[in-house]
Formats: sequence, structure tokens, C-alpha cells
Amino acid sequence: MRGRQLRRAAICLLVGVAAMPITACASGRETVERPTEVRDNGPRTDSDVERRAAEKAALDAYSGYLAASRTAGLRSDPRLPELSRFLGDPLLTRVRVSIREAKEHGAMRTGTFKSDPTVTAVSLDAKPATVEIQDCLDTTGYRLVYAKDKRSVPGSGGGRHLSTATATRYPDGRWLINYGTTHRDQPC
Repeated sequence: MRGRQLRRAAICLLVGVAAMPITACASGRETVERPTEVRDNGPRTDSDVERRAAEKAALDAYSGYLAASRTAGLRSDPRLPELSRFLGDPLLTRVRVSIREAKEHGAMRTGTFKSDPTVTAVSLDAKPATVEIQDCLDTTGYRLVYAKDKRSVPGSGGGRHLSTATATRYPDGRWLINYGTTHRDQPC
């Protein structure tokens, strides 16, 4: 029964990789690849400036979310303050629950993953404003292991899969990642 619960927690963690990459490098050093910056190739209008600022803020939030989730997973700390700095609900709650469940089952994340996000849509006229992000998340070196002996949790292997996320501008002006999904059926 415990193995089945741990596999379920592993699946939740993997499904939430775009939603929650929790890991630490085996060497003890963490790495997060920063999203590529949006390039400027011409004269800008006010709407272009606002759009580029939204794209940059959303990609920064996404990068911060990846780093905070990894740190929280390494420490098995679902209440790590950095999580709420980059995540909003319902994703924040999902990430916290997954970290807590992994900890309760004696598991943690190790290894590294690679991220190469791009902005696919910007909706500044929407209420609230949103930015859609797509990523080919490579989790082949990212593992869920038993904390006690570092054995891999069965069924928790990684791969390269399409991940999507939504950044939303909150009333206080912050851009937070509040939705995210790893599409395990869509390798990239």
C-alpha cells in the first residue's frame, strides 16, 4: 500500500513539474536555467513596451517559481516563503500539498532539470491580465528518491515533456504563476 501511495505522490509531483519542480542536485549545488530574455528588434509603442514588460515579468516569475519549488522540495518545506513570492492559487496549494505528501512518504527530489520557456500569448486586456508560457521541461536527471537511502521511487522517472503555465497579474501588480501542467503525453 505504501508503494502505491508513493507512486501516486510521484505522479502528482511529475504532473506538477511545470507546476512544481522540486529538486536538489546530487552535488549539493542547485541549478536553474534562466528563461531566455525577450528580444527587442525595433521601435516600440506604449503597448509594445507594456507587452514586453509583461513577458519579462512572467518569465521572471516562472524562473523564480522553478527555483523556489526546488528549494522547498530539497528542504521538504511546503511553507517556504519564496513559494508565495512566485506562485498564486490554485497552483500554490497544489505545490505545497505535493511537497507535504512526498515528505510524509519519506521521499524527496534530487538531480537537475532543464527548462527553456517561451511566451506563447499575452492578454493584457483580460481581467486579470495573463501571460501563457510553454516549456520543454527535461526531467531526465530529476528523480524522486527515498530520503533515507536515496533509492529511486518506482514509477517516478523523468523525460522531456511539454509543460504549460499561466502567469497572472495580481491587483498589487505582481505577476504570479497560478496554473501549470506537464503534458506527459506530449514529448518534446
